[in-house]
Amino acid sequence: MYCIKCGADNLETAKFCRKCGESLDAEEETRVAIRGGSFASPTRGSSDPEAPENEIFAISPTLLFVKALYVAAAIGALFLAAITSMFLSQYVSVWFSVLIGLLLFLIPGFYHFKQKIVSYTLTESSLEIDEGFISRSTQNIPIRRIQDVTVSSGFVQRMLGFGDLMIDNASDADGKIVLKNIDRPKHHAELLLRQMRRIDK
Repeated sequence: MYCIKCGADNLETAKFCRKCGESLDAEEETRVAIRGGSFASPTRGSSDPEAPENEIFAISPTLLFVKALYVAAAIGALFLAAITSMFLSQYVSVWFSVLIGLLLFLIPGFYHFKQKIVSYTLTESSLEIDEGFISRSTQNIPIRRIQDVTVSSGFVQRMLGFGDLMIDNASDADGKIVLKNIDRPKHHAELLLRQMRRIDK
């Protein structure tokens, strides 16, 4: 059982928090973060321990490059159809060139699918990293175990508005978690740091 005031881990039978002394039975008004980084008005905490936590953000790696690949595939398909109809129509069917052009969309489609099977979700008490399609793996990192958050962006990433979040994780063996190629990394870093500060109070 986690204290809603300081986040300390307590025994299920405990009546008071071992760290801050807060009552673990009493309902307490809390401000909870909601999607988009805004804050809801104070509400009563749920007495149901199985109630789902509020989601602060849920994001996936940027689709910027995938969109560029879709545009390139469309241009390539049109170019192929035009060349075939003008110069190769007596040797190759135009419909065959159209089919080959459509197959070009499999390339961005593959990368689109690859990006969408990775998601990063921040709730009130943890950061969840979900990966995989058929074999799905979920890594759950308690916020109280996160020590630091750093934004890392190369020149191209800064120009295009995305980057990586480097997270120092005290509960992981290598101590580093990277949320790769996410849009608006500074905004999401601030949401995570804000939630860390709320739990530390």
